[in-house]
Amino acid sequence: MSALLPRPAVSLRRYDATQASDVHDFHQIVLGLDGSMEMAVDGNGARIDHSGAWIIPAGARHDYWADGDNRQLVLDLPAASIAVPERFFERARPIAIDPRVTRLVADVAQCANAHDACGSERFAWQAAAHLCGALMHGTGDAALDALRGLDFARIDRWLRLHLSEPLRIADLAAHCGFGMRRFHQLFNEAFGETPHRYLHRLRLDTALTLLADPRTTLIDIALDVGFADQSAFTHAFTRRFGIAPGQWRASGMKAPRAH
Repeated sequence: MSALLPRPAVSLRRYDATQASDVHDFHQIVLGLDGSMEMAVDGNGARIDHSGAWIIPAGARHDYWADGDNRQLVLDLPAASIAVPERFFERARPIAIDPRVTRLVADVAQCANAHDACGSERFAWQAAAHLCGALMHGTGDAALDALRGLDFARIDRWLRLHLSEPLRIADLAAHCGFGMRRFHQLFNEAFGETPHRYLHRLRLDTALTLLADPRTTLIDIALDVGFADQSAFTHAFTRRFGIAPGQWRASGMKAPRAH
């Protein structure tokens, strides 16, 4: 795997009653697992438990503490790692997560405990791709984005549901009520890159989750995520992750399959 590629990290953490502060140059998502913990950013604090998460943008100073026994699942996400709209990390905030995400968090934690997998790069990539995909299906700031003219969460969900199809920017722009030029501008502002570049990363992220199921063939995965054939998929996957998909499956840890 390329040493230059920004990689996500997954860890299980416990917090204590002593307040601590942190700031880092990567985005972070703290997902409640057992017990509860408190976090505050810029004076705005909230408690999360197994039904919530904290979204922490890179550079945001945050204070945290907890009373009682607790465990949290923490994702560290460099900006160029997992495909998530840039605007998702525009501001620090607590969010509610739906039961499907709650179950996935528990499954990832169980798998990490069973195999001591948190330090595995492949496990981190697969788990982060699973969890970010699930979060994008269940959360978003549609009301805020409606004021700006583009609902990034709805567009991300649409792209994830149409990975196997060719991307027709004109159709997507028209569906969102914009002309091509304006749509490209708004998309770049919300996602941090062009539609085709974002979709390419999203296809490869989704391939990671499909590789976790040994019953799926490489050609089926290639077609399911929108590549013309297995050769094109293998080339793109290897270029991004530094290892062929077959080798990834053979030697890597398997993250839980999405519910």
